[in-house]
Formats: sequence, structure tokens, C-alpha cells
Amino acid sequence: MTTSYTDYSRNMMMDGDIRMPGKDKLLQATEDRTDSGLDSLREEDYNNMLKDMQNLSIPMEQNIQDYEPEAWKMQANEDGDTLLHLAIIHEDKELAVEVIKRSYRDAFYLNRQNNLHQTPLHLAIITDQPEIAATLFEAGCDPEVRDYRGNTALHIACEKGSLHGVGVVVQNCKTRLSPLLQYTNYNGHTCLHLASSNGFLAIVEDLIRLGADINAQEPCNGRTALHMAVDKQNEALMFLLLKYGADVNRVTYQGYSACQLTWGRSNLQIQQHLLALTETSLQYLPESEDEDSSESESEADDEVIIISHMIVYYH
Repeated sequence: MTTSYTDYSRNMMMDGDIRMPGKDKLLQATEDRTDSGLDSLREEDYNNMLKDMQNLSIPMEQNIQDYEPEAWKMQANEDGDTLLHLAIIHEDKELAVEVIKRSYRDAFYLNRQNNLHQTPLHLAIITDQPEIAATLFEAGCDPEVRDYRGNTALHIACEKGSLHGVGVVVQNCKTRLSPLLQYTNYNGHTCLHLASSNGFLAIVEDLIRLGADINAQEPCNGRTALHMAVDKQNEALMFLLLKYGADVNRVTYQGYSACQLTWGRSNLQIQQHLLALTETSLQYLPESEDEDSSESESEADDEVIIISHMIVYYH
């Protein structure tokens, strides 16, 4: 196993591009993907690897204190990618499924994170392979593990607008869905925040129907999804959120309603609609700001008058 794995990982490309085995294309690596990349497997190496794996037995669930991983499971490249990570990155589905089968109920291996804290499940969602994600769930992977940005696999699916990704997580996490919908990443965003900010309306609607808190606020400034709709000037998103009962009177930590954020922005339809729904005290910018502005203008005018008088006096 060691020889074939070494051959597999030796051909890492240095420019950040990832070549897909059996496909005549390159995928540009993004911040969400690992920096690792491999050339296509040589057929001989691939066959040798499968022969090595066929000699392995499928481990039964056991006490974690007695767990001793097989040698091939301990191997990883310089980016922390295991054989399973690499098989998923390169969409080598046959190899990925075989490795998952050999790792049934092996939480240590199935949830192992690379240097970007990505598990195989994260990568299956990033690379749009819901069938591999489903196989991982069947084998016992953990959907609550976070990557280096604090994102679960569901966060990633919502951020990239993957309906299939959202679907496979939801279908396989029915008993754990409530906390997944509430989790925030390291920027304080829930899955609903990410879907809203990126304008994925179908996912926004699905998440709300599944029980996501439509009025959840970012911890940094207290924006809700409705505030984000105004920030993005996304009229369709605003109407969708209002349809499902978004609170128009919820304010940010600075005290601003979504309606107040419309002032100075171009979409007047958003403004007019929110004006009709928002309570009067939260429709316009605070008077204190206008008063401060007026006072500043008056003080500036007084200074001009004083300076003018001084000039006249000295002349």
C-alpha cells in the first residue's frame, strides 16, 4: 500500500491547478479547496493500489481505546490530504467508494482533517459529488466538523449555492439538523446568512422551511437576512423573507432597521415597501444625526462670519 500511495501523491503539481483523472480539464484551486493537486493516476499504479486494498479487511466498530489504524490510513501528503481526500478531489469515485467501504464506522479516518481542516465530506460538497457525500454519511461521517473558516459542510453548500449539496446533508442529518442550522462560522454567519448574502433564493426558502431562524443576527453588527437583502439591493430576496415573516422592526446593534438602511441607496421599490411595513420610529434615520449635521453646518457658517469680520477689521 505504501508504494502505490507514494506513487499517487508524488506527482503533485506546483501551480495550484488540479487535474482530474480521466477528464481533459483543469480545475482552478480556490480558497475552499486544498492546495494539493495530482496528475492522473497511471493505470498500473491504480490497479496496484486496488489490489493492496482488496487484501484489507473491513474494520468493525470498536472501542476507541483499542483503535489502531491500518498503516495506509496514517499516510498523508504535505497538505494533510489522505488517500480519501485525494480520491475525492480528483473525482475518482471508484477509489473513493472503495476507501470509504474499508473505513466503515472508522470515525478517525472518515473525519480526518487536512491542513485546511477539511474533512472528506467538506471536499465532496466543494467538488459537487453528492453521491460520495451520501456514501460518507452511510459510513458514519460527522457533519458537524468545521473547516478553517468554521464552516460545516452545510455552510459550504449554502455559500456556493449547491442544491444537491444542501439536499444530501439535510436528508442524512434529520436528527441533527436543528443545531446545523443554528451554527455560525468564524465570521458569525449561519447557513441562512450565507445563502442570503449570495442570493440563492431557493436555498434560502428551503432553510426557512426546515426551521432556520429567519431573524438570526450576525454577532459582529447584528444584521439579519433582511438587512442583507437591503445591503445587496436584492428585491426578490426581500419579498421572500417578508413572505416568511421576517421582522422588519429588528434593528442592528447600532440601532438601524432594514428600512433605515435603504436611505441613500438606489432601489426605491425596496424603500417604499419597507416604509409601508416598518413602524414610524424606525423608518427614517435618527433625528440626532440630522441635528448634528445641522449644528456642524451652523458652526461652520459662524466661523466663516467671524473670519470675514476679522479680515474687515484688519483692513
